Amino acid sequence: MSNSKNNEPTKAEVQTTKLNKLPLPGKFDPEFSAEEAAEVFEEHTSSTNKSQKQG
Repeated sequence: MSNSKNNEPTKAEVQTTKLNKLPLPGKFDPEFSAEEAAEVFEEHTSSTNKSQKQG
């Protein structure tokens, strides 16, 4: 494992650490598009503006 002179892991240890591995392509792709997110955002902001004008 690590060299006894220092507590730093070796390059091989770092590369095999689970959190340091690159994600698989497509695994964390969003389930919605940027256009869909923009539509929801616009709907939310317009409804918020309406409720503020009423008060």
